[in-house]
Amino acid sequence: MFDFEHSLKFNEKDLDLLTVGELLIDMISEGYSDSYEYSMYHRYFGGSPANIAMNTKRLGIRPLVASAVGTDGLGLFLVEHLQRAGMDTSCVQHVNEATSLVVVTKSKSTPVPIFYRGADYRLTYTEELRSALLRTKIVHFSCWPLSRQPVRSAVEQVIRDARRNGVLVCFDPNYHPALWEKGEDGVKYIKTILPQVDIAKPSEDDAERLFGKDTPENQLQKFLDLGVKLVILTLGKDGVIASNGQETVKMGTLATQVTDTTGAGDAFWSGLYTALIKGYPVRKALEFGLAVSAYKLQYTGAVVELPELEAFKTKYQI
Repeated sequence: MFDFEHSLKFNEKDLDLLTVGELLIDMISEGYSDSYEYSMYHRYFGGSPANIAMNTKRLGIRPLVASAVGTDGLGLFLVEHLQRAGMDTSCVQHVNEATSLVVVTKSKSTPVPIFYRGADYRLTYTEELRSALLRTKIVHFSCWPLSRQPVRSAVEQVIRDARRNGVLVCFDPNYHPALWEKGEDGVKYIKTILPQVDIAKPSEDDAERLFGKDTPENQLQKFLDLGVKLVILTLGKDGVIASNGQETVKMGTLATQVTDTTGAGDAFWSGLYTALIKGYPVRKALEFGLAVSAYKLQYTGAVVELPELEAFKTKYQI
């Protein structure tokens, strides 16, 4: 059980975190709109697992990202962005598909993305990926790679090998029907994955897409009933509510300025993971997640320059 007052125990390994999934371009509008009326968009590094890897590197732990990009200019832009940040790109596969792209019109609530997918779902389970998995303490993935083949099979193998080798399995159930092939019941499939997950962090929107409207407490229970060990439900301006099945905790937001919500959930994951790896108790790790998310909300784009984790103690009185 994930006791909120205790830290997690990890075996010593070469890597702290392996993120598996999409590496892509975020085209984000210059202004705010709910009707896509803006004509000016700017290119940003994106892809939730890649965002988390970049963030945690800056926060002070050892991540590795496993993704697939096209052999085109956008793919080169993404790989060079990782390399400039000092990231190992040995698990970034280059495939004969266009680099994936997401168009996001900025919002102060939840942005509605438009997806253009190509290379991201061509990731395969290679020996390099297997080796990285066995060298890490935590593996993270989201709904993106589960929504298409062949990357779905790769993630399924990652989960099997992670569980066999004592790697913490963490899942962002960011289900969106537009990611799935027509006619496939993505919700039903996601519910088969949840029993294999240690930590899940849905947003309110994610939970509603999977289970329908309900109270935060009831949404938490639905994930717990399916076997997730620790569920963290993010509530936007209302903070988070989390449960380990025995105890439920609520924490308010630390955000005071909202410029762009893109990547706020990734920032939360990043603070959480870094704090867990550094030995903070689970409750304190949740506070760090809120702090890093609040910091990111001040800036445009999913990845921003972050100080090391300890700097957030003073800034947010953690």
